[in-house]
Amino acid sequence: MPVPVTDRVAPAGFSRPSVAGPGQRVRSVALASLVGTTIEWYDFFLYATASALVFNRLYFPSFDPRTGTLAAFAANAIGFLARPAGGIIAGHFGDRVGRKSMLVITLAIMGIASFCIGILPTYAQIGAWAPALLVTLRFVQGLGVGGEWGGAVLMAIEHAPDGKRGFYGSWPQMGVPIGLILANGSLAAFSKLPEAAFLAWGWRVPFLLSIALVAVGLFIRLRLAESPAFARVKEERREARVPVLDVLRENPRGVVLSIGVQIGEKAAFYVYTTFLIFYGTAKVGLPRQTILTGVLIGAVCMLFSLPAAGALSDRLGRRPVYLFGAGMTAAFAYPLYRLIDTGSPSLVWLALSIALIFAHSPLWAPSAAFQSEFFEPRVRYTGASLGAQIAAALGGGLSPIIATALLPLGRGALASQLVAMGVLTAIAVLLSAETAGHSLHADIPGFPSS
Repeated sequence: MPVPVTDRVAPAGFSRPSVAGPGQRVRSVALASLVGTTIEWYDFFLYATASALVFNRLYFPSFDPRTGTLAAFAANAIGFLARPAGGIIAGHFGDRVGRKSMLVITLAIMGIASFCIGILPTYAQIGAWAPALLVTLRFVQGLGVGGEWGGAVLMAIEHAPDGKRGFYGSWPQMGVPIGLILANGSLAAFSKLPEAAFLAWGWRVPFLLSIALVAVGLFIRLRLAESPAFARVKEERREARVPVLDVLRENPRGVVLSIGVQIGEKAAFYVYTTFLIFYGTAKVGLPRQTILTGVLIGAVCMLFSLPAAGALSDRLGRRPVYLFGAGMTAAFAYPLYRLIDTGSPSLVWLALSIALIFAHSPLWAPSAAFQSEFFEPRVRYTGASLGAQIAAALGGGLSPIIATALLPLGRGALASQLVAMGVLTAIAVLLSAETAGHSLHADIPGFPSS
């Protein structure tokens, strides 16, 4: 049985929804999705980066450096564990009420949580309440980003022409490198302050600035029209009563493969952008600025590699592009650590750029289209979110913790983690059906759900 419902081709005479609503073009929708995801990921990455640089010292100071970093990464992982819940909640209302309303709510949730982190007292000021509140706010961040991703990509995908879903789906995905650039860039700028000033107040400023970015994002998102695919579902009154139960009952294979397809990408990305910051500074002895600059260079390169990989997935199919990324994740794992261990800034920057361009981008760019195409419109928000956010919790949330635990075992053990993730993703892709070129509006009368 084919995994994606969208494998079914619409019958002759079926009139598909228009590509964009009145007065609204697909590029403006994709751009609006990009702006929103940029803000969401800025907030989310800001915490992840700060956990490697600041939180281990200010909120978990009673541990030795490595244990403190493990505790900070564990707090960071709470945000990932919250993401499936955020995806289910937002998916439920996104499949019943609409994509647009969930985009507004999740963006506001993320902004408020990030601002509160910026004013949170430290362990020295309020004791054990400080890490407890930090973990709580990270959980709220996870709810926000877990619910936001599905809606953002669906707005772009469901407005896009069938032959360009991979390309336009890569636009909201570019919110990741832009958010990463803004998060790491802002922390890198303030980290130039004297150490005492940076720890006292400098790290807080980027968190406080997020509230202004959220205001801009809300203004843009409130002007969006609802997606045509959901508008059709609503018009014909075919909303799922309990979307999470419907998708698990009707397409469990799609959910499982969706998790497998994405887990390697999530795990590897947070090794590249979170664990390697700690590894480069604590193990190799690189200046903090060097490793942050490397991540920034790689993120800038992704602004070009992501749309290229998305467009390529429209031409060649989702599976070939995914398989290339999974293969590169595994093949480049050991060279990655070898290059970073040299301590040469130029080689460190080269290593991170190769990883983000050739390993991560082919996995992340077509992900929006691939995961959306696994599910029919009436449960698509829930299905896509569930697969992505469970993969994020298992892969992204745990990968820095696993890598830190493997650190005493050496370079080979660290590389084996990435190899395993690449292989797991490749297996899931090979078990999945190709979805490029199929109709995204297959949930019509006369077409069974399973």
